[in-house]
Amino acid sequence: MNHTIRRAEASDAGALADLASVTFPLACPPSSSPADIAAHLAAHLGVDSFRKHLADPDTTLLVSDDGGALQGYVMLVARVASDPDVASALTDPAALELSKCYVHPASHGRGAAAALMAAGISAARDGGAPGIWLGVNDQNARAIRFYEKSGFSRVGTKTFTLGNTVEHDYVMELRLAR
Repeated sequence: MNHTIRRAEASDAGALADLASVTFPLACPPSSSPADIAAHLAAHLGVDSFRKHLADPDTTLLVSDDGGALQGYVMLVARVASDPDVASALTDPAALELSKCYVHPASHGRGAAAALMAAGISAARDGGAPGIWLGVNDQNARAIRFYEKSGFSRVGTKTFTLGNTVEHDYVMELRLAR
């Protein structure tokens, strides 16, 4: 696989929404209803949502680009955690949120996720962040293993509402040396 990690551009919004429609369902527990997944995609991962993310100065969106085809993306958000369960679990409230980290299933095991994660960590470190945190569904064993391999540790739990269902997430944190 030949992928280039680069900062996403406004022209990537449609491709990001298409990629999200394939990758987000893979992160959901098997019990998630298709209707709840579709509603979440429409409300939070559509073209307009990505346009807003790309225009937000507090958001860094990096993509893995394989000759013009996006294979994955990571999104870092530089805002203090508003969820009290997250805020109380973090070592430093100034930690960036790794809001999204998704790779197309055809690219699993080919280095795109590791390259994206390394680029995201580097961007956070270069920006002076003390750490990075994320929420991952407690049933998503593959993602949890990947995050642990990337240096993240479980520091707490939080809930995530997907449609009419309350899901349970681990809060994981990676502390960055300054």
